[in-house]
Amino acid sequence: HRGLGISVIAFKVVPQDSSGLLIIENTFHAKGGPARHLHFEQDEWFYAVEGEFIIEVGQERIRMNPGDSLMAPRRVPHVWAHIGDARGRMLIAFMPAGQMEAFFREVTRADAMPPQDPALWRAHGMELLGPPLALD
Repeated sequence: HRGLGISVIAFKVVPQDSSGLLIIENTFHAKGGPARHLHFEQDEWFYAVEGEFIIEVGQERIRMNPGDSLMAPRRVPHVWAHIGDARGRMLIAFMPAGQMEAFFREVTRADAMPPQDPALWRAHGMELLGPPLALD
């Protein structure tokens, strides 16, 4: 497991074993999530396993509970957060993986949420667009 401050990730499927697919399990022990961003070349698929999440994809805001899934197409801004009081767990797939495995391996070294450094995100095929989702 690799730390992201409020959560940990585990690599479940890696690109070299799957013709370019990356699937991670993201387990949250606190509320929150990543900064608003988009992927230039990846579609991102979310599947809620445990807990409650809010995801915004483009102009659409969706509450996700266990068993719900959602696709964030490439080049569409998105942001999401774990909002539940209990543990949250989500499977996230990146198709194709691109630089996402390298991004997670780099940012988890600090055991903190990924820094809001536009150059870091751009180097891994993403555009940083704004802060994390505001939690009421």
